Amino acid sequence: MSMRKSHLLAATAILLTAPVALVVAAATAADTDQPAARGLKAPADFASVADMSARSAALFTEAGKVIQHARCVNCHPAGDVPRQGDVRRRHEPHVVRGDGGMGAPGLRCTTCHGEQNFDAGRVPGHPRWHLAPAEVAWEGKSLGNICREVKDPARNGGMDLPKLVRHMAEDDLVGWAWTPGAGREPAPGTQKAFGALIQAWADSGAACPEP
Repeated sequence: MSMRKSHLLAATAILLTAPVALVVAAATAADTDQPAARGLKAPADFASVADMSARSAALFTEAGKVIQHARCVNCHPAGDVPRQGDVRRRHEPHVVRGDGGMGAPGLRCTTCHGEQNFDAGRVPGHPRWHLAPAEVAWEGKSLGNICREVKDPARNGGMDLPKLVRHMAEDDLVGWAWTPGAGREPAPGTQKAFGALIQAWADSGAACPEP
């Protein structure tokens, strides 16, 4: 056996026996140089928009800086495979949605993801880590289509607008987007600022941007 081939076999053996967290860490190593997160405008910044429907759509467009950010879209994929990193690559190791968005039997989300971020391994964590329902898949969709999805109780888990506002503004899994751990860019602004935009959007008629 050649020396090159023996080295390749040895490297493969190490990879196959390494803890999953280390494999994930290696996969995310390229995502460590992050730009500073952008801020969010406040609802008051849209007070000069006289047409209420236009103002409402503009408020949701501003909130869309969060909704269409990688921290959110990665868990709202178009298919059954989550995305990773700021470049939104397919999850490694390969996993699938499974029942309740919790992964397939034998490889549940909690196999790798703990109750909090594991920064040493670059593995994000939360007690309720899971994929968003397929009914609210955001990847590849226009902000207008996403808007119509999130306010539709038939697709958003039966939430009316007040419940939707509370979910966006207070849910701690949503809030993870602003404390994503090492190697990941936080969502723009803060959850409080995001929640204020969603509240103002709802109060102004919950109009959606086009298309």
